[in-house]
Amino acid sequence: MITVTHRRYVPYAHAHYAGNLVDGAYSLGLFGDVATEVCIQLDGDEGLFASYDDVQFKAPIQAGDVLEIVGTVTRMGTRSRTIAFESRVVCRGTGGSAASVLDEPIVAVTATGTVVVPAKQ
Repeated sequence: MITVTHRRYVPYAHAHYAGNLVDGAYSLGLFGDVATEVCIQLDGDEGLFASYDDVQFKAPIQAGDVLEIVGTVTRMGTRSRTIAFESRVVCRGTGGSAASVLDEPIVAVTATGTVVVPAKQ
C-alpha cells in the first residue's frame, strides 16, 4: 500500500488552552491534508473524507511543537480507501523560541479514516 508523511510546526497562535495546549481537532485537520495527498498519489484526485473511526487522544499537543503526521492505507475498495493515521510530536516547544528534539516521538493522536474517490472512467 502507500504511506504519506507530513511535518508541521504548531504556531503559538493556534494555542487555545492554558499551558499553550492546542485542541485535539488540530491533528484531525492535518490528517485530512495527509488523506488528500494519499488520494492524489493513488487516484489523481483529492477525494473526499467520509468518516473517522476510533479517534484516540493519547498525549497533549502544545504550541511550539513539531508534529509528524503519518497516514498508511490499510484497505482499498473500488472507490474507498481506509487510512490509519498517527500524529507524533517529534520536537517539543519549551517556551519562548526554545524547543527540543525528542529522542522518541510522542504519539499524540491516532485514528482510522475512510476517504472516497470518483469512479474510474
